[in-house]
Amino acid sequence: MIPQILQSKSKLPDVKTTIFTTVGNLARKHKAIDLSQGFPNFEADPKLMRLVTQAMKQGHNQYAAMQGYYGLREVISEKIEQLHGRSYDPVNEITVTVGATQAIFTAITAFVHPGDEVIVIKPAYDCYEPAIALNGGKAVYVQLNANNYKVDWEEFRNKITSKTRMVVLNTPHNPSGKIITKDDMLQLQEILRDTNILLVSDEVYEHIVFDGCEHQSASRFDDLAQRSFICASFGKTFHVTGWKMGYCAAPKDLMHEFRKTHQFAVFCVDHPTQRAMAEYLKNEEHYMQLNDFYQEKRDFFLSSLKTSRFKFKPSEGTYFQLLDYTEISNEKDEDLALRLITENKLACIPISSFNMNNRQDGVLRFCFAKKRETLEKAAEILCQL
Repeated sequence: MIPQILQSKSKLPDVKTTIFTTVGNLARKHKAIDLSQGFPNFEADPKLMRLVTQAMKQGHNQYAAMQGYYGLREVISEKIEQLHGRSYDPVNEITVTVGATQAIFTAITAFVHPGDEVIVIKPAYDCYEPAIALNGGKAVYVQLNANNYKVDWEEFRNKITSKTRMVVLNTPHNPSGKIITKDDMLQLQEILRDTNILLVSDEVYEHIVFDGCEHQSASRFDDLAQRSFICASFGKTFHVTGWKMGYCAAPKDLMHEFRKTHQFAVFCVDHPTQRAMAEYLKNEEHYMQLNDFYQEKRDFFLSSLKTSRFKFKPSEGTYFQLLDYTEISNEKDEDLALRLITENKLACIPISSFNMNNRQDGVLRFCFAKKRETLEKAAEILCQL
């Protein structure tokens, strides 16, 4: 039993083990095909692996600069300007982080004070709210409609108060697979224009957008850019989630405060990997081809489900697909997900975990960043339900 003194002092008394850990443990226990967590089960480009080894052999094994290896920050700056038309100074406006999660946590920690409100759009990835709570803030929710997962901007506007310090936005959106459109971003920009509200823009799936659509980075919009922390992930982009490397881009004054927290949280990020990424990013094909690469996987997975009883709208971005099971079962999504693991040996994520009050939408999330044979086996199981 936990001593009472520890129970009373917990900063996160209501936080339990994440759904990803819970499902992952069950999947391993039951030897289930794992389409739950967002990690590929195929290898990264051997060239990238060689570049890391090369950097180690060249002696880049001590601390990197706190802000990140300058050569990598320079290439990131060039990439953002080429794709989104925004120039970030690699010296003062870009920091290399331990994945996007650390970038998001650092931005929240640097600016959210006790009593501040932070608007979070639900369903939401589960790292936002604990970071807000740890810093004494209060999460204020805008729940997306299950029919189309689009933001109701009037409802959003009504959630803003004098205490609103920050907004967390995620596009392409995990878990729904929706992308925030240009019109959405323009509406957000107008709502925030005459405020001092900051924006944390979680853009980890920036290079995974389908059907000819474009990722609308907050960096593309003048007023949004001047109040935004752009958080991104190399792990998601290059199939190396275990490397935990990402970056944050923000205007100089915001980044100055960000780095105050960053330096005492992690100081710096793995040095040889930064060197490898700096070289690898110079070839834009390494990330510009991802849309086609993952769209092929999405299309294959969905075509394999044609004879199933699931309903779905093709994911617009990310490597996640929602499947509506309401014609198969009236179970709660967590109960069906558990049964899929134990009886059918297939793991997925119940979406209620990310909704307000665990709202039941009758959908499950599946990761299609998997080998074709894995997707085939998963689809075969799903078609039998």
